[in-house]
Amino acid sequence: MQHLLTLYAFISFRKMILASTMDLNTSVNCTIWPHENAVEQYMYPEAYSMFFIIGFPANCLSLYVAWVLMKKGNNLAVYLINLSVGDLLYILTLPIWIMMALGYEVNDSLCSIIAVVMFNSFYVGSGFLCCISMDRYLAIVFPLYFARVREVRTAVLVSSIVWLVEIVLHLGLLIYRQDIWNFSASRMCEEPMMMSSAAANVAITLGFLIPALVVGFCYWRIYSAVKKNQKLESMERRHVFRLLGSILLTLYLCFGPVHIMMVLRIFLEDCPYPNWLFIGYKVCVLLAMLNCLADPLLYCFMSRMGQASASNVLLILRRRGKKDSPLRTELSTERL
Repeated sequence: MQHLLTLYAFISFRKMILASTMDLNTSVNCTIWPHENAVEQYMYPEAYSMFFIIGFPANCLSLYVAWVLMKKGNNLAVYLINLSVGDLLYILTLPIWIMMALGYEVNDSLCSIIAVVMFNSFYVGSGFLCCISMDRYLAIVFPLYFARVREVRTAVLVSSIVWLVEIVLHLGLLIYRQDIWNFSASRMCEEPMMMSSAAANVAITLGFLIPALVVGFCYWRIYSAVKKNQKLESMERRHVFRLLGSILLTLYLCFGPVHIMMVLRIFLEDCPYPNWLFIGYKVCVLLAMLNCLADPLLYCFMSRMGQASASNVLLILRRRGKKDSPLRTELSTERL
């Protein structure tokens, strides 16, 4: 009997030690990183400034080129215009984020407004990546069909639907979280990682998984069609593969890591701010912002039409800087 009591006491003591160790590990792993303010203060302002300095003029140039091409009947330019508008809205919020990273106080309403604008602009980008991929898919795989679908007015209608769906979904999430009823006091810009499982699932599914599947499917079908088409020259094939591969890489690199962190956030519901997740989230946010720089490079500078048009615009600006009289130069109307 005495041996049984001794064994029971030993087992109870061992369980108590294990429980204490697990609690200690949990508290250590879930501790907020003490230098999080230092990270935002020193890493974010420099990165945000670089994105603003490069992204703003690049997207303005892309927007101008796309507008001229749309006026000449290029339906793909409609999606590029909307993509550039979304990127510019995203970029215009960066000065406010820089101020907050440097420790300046920001009005409650302005704080929530820039958060809504930033997230709407970010997710609408994945929608227009799908539109561009689908347009290329119909043009290359079914060149003799869907002519009406690939008109400018159809592209305008589709773009309006993309914006409407994104705004409605985001509004629904705000209502679900009850932030819409207390918009100013919510200060949503201060909650970069606080997201419910339902909101995260919607963002992951509609913001990344579905666009990734659509773009991947279009790339696969276009790749197969181009490989079978013996009439295309090798240079033309490389051009198509390079453009589609860049779209796929942009989507996975800019949208993938952030949504992976959201998945991890769902599984760590009892540990909202583990050290490694906080650091990883900050890095993924910076990767996501590369989308604002990649979009004009992909669709304006990497295509032959975009290269010629951008070169003409830069040449006009350079000559206007040297001469008082404006130089009239028409942009190339070659389609993507």
